[in-house]
Amino acid sequence: MNFAAPLIALALLAAGAARAHDVGPPVGTRAPALSVTTPGGAAATLRDLAGPKGVVLVFYRSARWCPYCQAQLLSLRDAPDALARRGYKLAAISYDAPDVLARFTAQRDINYPLLSDTGSRTIDAFGLRDPQYKPGTLAYGVPQPAIFIVSRDGVIRAKLAEEGYKTRPPLEAVLSSIDRLGPR
Repeated sequence: MNFAAPLIALALLAAGAARAHDVGPPVGTRAPALSVTTPGGAAATLRDLAGPKGVVLVFYRSARWCPYCQAQLLSLRDAPDALARRGYKLAAISYDAPDVLARFTAQRDINYPLLSDTGSRTIDAFGLRDPQYKPGTLAYGVPQPAIFIVSRDGVIRAKLAEEGYKTRPPLEAVLSSIDRLGPR
Protein backbone atom coordinates (compact mmCIF):
# COMPACT_ATOMS: atom_id res chain seq x y z
CA MET A 1 0.00 0.00 0.00
CA ASN A 2 1.27 3.45 -0.86
CA PHE A 3 1.18 5.53 2.33
CA ALA A 4 2.77 8.58 0.71
CA ALA A 5 -0.28 9.44 -1.43
CA PRO A 6 -2.64 10.13 1.52
CA LEU A 7 0.06 12.18 3.27
CA ILE A 8 0.70 14.21 0.14
CA ALA A 9 -3.04 14.71 -0.28
CA LEU A 10 -3.39 16.03 3.26
CA ALA A 11 -0.41 18.34 2.86
CA LEU A 12 -1.76 19.74 -0.40
CA LEU A 13 -5.20 20.32 1.07
CA ALA A 14 -3.79 22.03 4.14
CA ALA A 15 -1.18 24.13 2.30
CA GLY A 16 -1.36 27.89 2.45
CA ALA A 17 -3.53 30.32 4.32
CA ALA A 18 -6.91 29.77 2.74
CA ARG A 19 -9.55 32.46 2.57
CA ALA A 20 -13.20 31.88 1.77
CA HIS A 21 -14.10 32.87 -1.76
CA ASP A 22 -17.60 33.64 -3.04
CA VAL A 23 -18.11 32.20 -6.52
CA GLY A 24 -21.08 30.83 -8.39
CA PRO A 25 -24.81 31.19 -7.77
CA PRO A 26 -25.94 32.54 -4.39
CA VAL A 27 -27.16 30.32 -1.58
CA GLY A 28 -30.95 30.09 -1.66
CA THR A 29 -31.22 30.15 -5.46
CA ARG A 30 -32.04 27.29 -7.78
CA ALA A 31 -29.00 25.42 -9.06
CA PRO A 32 -28.53 25.53 -12.83
CA ALA A 33 -29.39 22.40 -14.77
CA LEU A 34 -26.50 20.00 -15.29
CA SER A 35 -25.12 19.18 -18.72
CA VAL A 36 -22.78 16.37 -17.66
CA THR A 37 -22.13 12.74 -18.51
CA THR A 38 -20.88 9.74 -16.62
CA PRO A 39 -17.70 7.99 -17.77
CA GLY A 40 -20.07 5.50 -19.45
CA GLY A 41 -21.63 8.32 -21.49
CA ALA A 42 -25.00 8.56 -19.73
CA ALA A 43 -26.45 11.99 -18.99
CA ALA A 44 -26.86 12.83 -15.29
CA THR A 45 -29.31 15.24 -13.66
CA LEU A 46 -29.35 16.71 -10.17
CA ARG A 47 -32.26 14.41 -9.28
CA ASP A 48 -30.32 11.36 -10.58
CA LEU A 49 -27.36 12.26 -8.37
CA ALA A 50 -29.23 13.25 -5.20
CA GLY A 51 -29.76 11.27 -2.05
CA PRO A 52 -32.93 11.74 0.05
CA LYS A 53 -31.84 15.26 1.05
CA GLY A 54 -29.66 16.27 -1.88
CA VAL A 55 -26.24 16.18 -3.48
CA VAL A 56 -22.82 17.64 -2.81
CA LEU A 57 -21.35 18.86 -6.11
CA VAL A 58 -17.58 19.29 -6.21
CA PHE A 59 -16.27 21.36 -9.12
CA TYR A 60 -12.56 20.76 -9.74
CA ARG A 61 -10.08 21.60 -12.48
CA SER A 62 -8.80 18.27 -13.82
CA ALA A 63 -8.22 14.70 -12.67
CA ARG A 64 -5.67 14.34 -15.47
CA TRP A 65 -3.15 17.12 -14.76
CA CYS A 66 -4.03 19.02 -11.56
CA PRO A 67 -2.26 17.53 -8.49
CA TYR A 68 -4.42 19.62 -6.13
CA CYS A 69 -7.56 18.22 -7.73
CA GLN A 70 -6.21 14.69 -7.60
CA ALA A 71 -5.48 15.12 -3.89
CA GLN A 72 -8.96 16.50 -3.30
CA LEU A 73 -10.62 13.62 -5.17
CA LEU A 74 -8.59 11.07 -3.21
CA SER A 75 -9.40 12.78 0.09
CA LEU A 76 -13.13 12.49 -0.69
CA ARG A 77 -13.11 8.68 -0.90
CA ASP A 78 -14.36 8.60 2.71
CA ALA A 79 -17.15 11.06 1.94
CA PRO A 80 -19.91 8.84 0.46
CA ASP A 81 -20.63 6.99 3.72
CA ALA A 82 -20.52 10.12 5.90
CA LEU A 83 -22.73 11.98 3.42
CA ALA A 84 -25.18 9.07 3.10
CA ARG A 85 -25.73 9.12 6.87
CA ARG A 86 -26.84 12.74 6.40
CA GLY A 87 -29.02 11.98 3.37
CA TYR A 88 -26.67 13.29 0.66
CA LYS A 89 -24.70 11.82 -2.21
CA LEU A 90 -21.46 13.09 -3.73
CA ALA A 91 -20.57 13.88 -7.34
CA ALA A 92 -17.57 15.69 -8.81
CA ILE A 93 -17.54 17.70 -12.05
CA SER A 94 -14.69 18.74 -14.33
CA TYR A 95 -14.11 19.50 -17.99
CA ASP A 96 -12.19 16.24 -18.39
CA ALA A 97 -13.34 13.82 -21.07
CA PRO A 98 -15.24 10.72 -19.90
CA ASP A 99 -12.32 8.38 -20.73
CA VAL A 100 -9.96 10.43 -18.53
CA LEU A 101 -12.43 10.18 -15.66
CA ALA A 102 -12.99 6.45 -16.17
CA ARG A 103 -9.24 5.84 -16.09
CA PHE A 104 -8.72 7.97 -12.95
CA THR A 105 -11.69 6.29 -11.22
CA ALA A 106 -10.32 2.82 -11.92
CA GLN A 107 -6.69 3.61 -11.11
CA ARG A 108 -7.47 5.46 -7.88
CA ASP A 109 -10.45 3.42 -6.65
CA ILE A 110 -12.83 6.39 -6.63
CA ASN A 111 -16.20 5.36 -5.17
CA TYR A 112 -18.41 8.26 -6.29
CA PRO A 113 -19.27 9.63 -9.74
CA LEU A 114 -16.79 11.79 -11.60
CA LEU A 115 -18.80 13.63 -14.23
CA SER A 116 -17.60 15.08 -17.52
CA ASP A 117 -18.63 18.61 -18.45
CA THR A 118 -17.15 18.56 -21.94
CA GLY A 119 -17.49 22.05 -23.34
CA SER A 120 -17.84 23.46 -19.78
CA ARG A 121 -21.58 24.16 -20.17
CA THR A 122 -22.37 23.35 -16.54
CA ILE A 123 -19.24 25.15 -15.36
CA ASP A 124 -20.45 28.22 -17.27
CA ALA A 125 -24.03 27.87 -16.01
CA PHE A 126 -22.68 27.96 -12.45
CA GLY A 127 -20.50 30.98 -13.35
CA LEU A 128 -17.32 29.16 -12.35
CA ARG A 129 -15.15 29.28 -15.48
CA ASP A 130 -11.72 30.51 -14.41
CA PRO A 131 -11.15 33.71 -16.40
CA GLN A 132 -7.36 33.57 -16.23
CA TYR A 133 -7.19 30.88 -18.94
CA LYS A 134 -7.65 31.89 -22.56
CA PRO A 135 -9.01 29.87 -25.51
CA GLY A 136 -6.46 27.45 -26.89
CA THR A 137 -4.71 26.83 -23.57
CA LEU A 138 -4.79 23.47 -21.78
CA ALA A 139 -6.78 24.85 -18.85
CA TYR A 140 -9.35 26.82 -20.88
CA GLY A 141 -12.76 25.85 -19.51
CA VAL A 142 -11.69 24.78 -16.02
CA PRO A 143 -13.79 25.96 -13.10
CA GLN A 144 -12.68 27.85 -10.08
CA PRO A 145 -12.83 25.01 -7.54
CA ALA A 146 -16.01 25.09 -5.44
CA ILE A 147 -18.37 22.81 -3.54
CA PHE A 148 -22.15 23.25 -3.60
CA ILE A 149 -24.61 21.55 -1.29
CA VAL A 150 -27.83 21.29 -3.27
CA SER A 151 -31.17 20.14 -1.85
CA ARG A 152 -33.19 17.40 -3.52
CA ASP A 153 -35.49 20.09 -4.94
CA GLY A 154 -32.53 21.86 -6.60
CA VAL A 155 -31.90 24.78 -4.23
CA ILE A 156 -28.34 25.70 -3.30
CA ARG A 157 -28.25 25.39 0.48
CA ALA A 158 -24.54 26.09 1.04
CA LYS A 159 -21.32 26.59 -0.88
CA LEU A 160 -17.67 26.38 0.00
CA ALA A 161 -14.69 27.71 -1.93
CA GLU A 162 -11.23 28.93 -1.12
CA GLU A 163 -9.38 31.69 -2.91
CA GLY A 164 -7.01 30.19 -5.46
CA TYR A 165 -6.85 26.61 -6.64
CA LYS A 166 -4.29 25.08 -4.29
CA THR A 167 -6.42 24.88 -1.16
CA ARG A 168 -9.76 23.05 -1.06
CA PRO A 169 -12.35 22.84 1.70
CA PRO A 170 -11.82 19.58 3.58
CA LEU A 171 -14.55 16.97 4.03
CA GLU A 172 -14.99 18.08 7.65
CA ALA A 173 -16.02 21.56 6.44
CA VAL A 174 -18.59 20.05 4.08
CA LEU A 175 -20.02 17.83 6.82
CA SER A 176 -20.15 20.77 9.26
CA SER A 177 -22.01 22.84 6.68
CA ILE A 178 -24.56 20.09 6.20
CA ASP A 179 -24.94 19.62 9.96
CA ARG A 180 -25.58 23.36 10.37
CA LEU A 181 -28.34 23.21 7.75
CA GLY A 182 -30.38 20.97 10.02
CA PRO A 183 -33.25 18.75 8.93
CA ARG A 184 -35.20 19.53 5.82
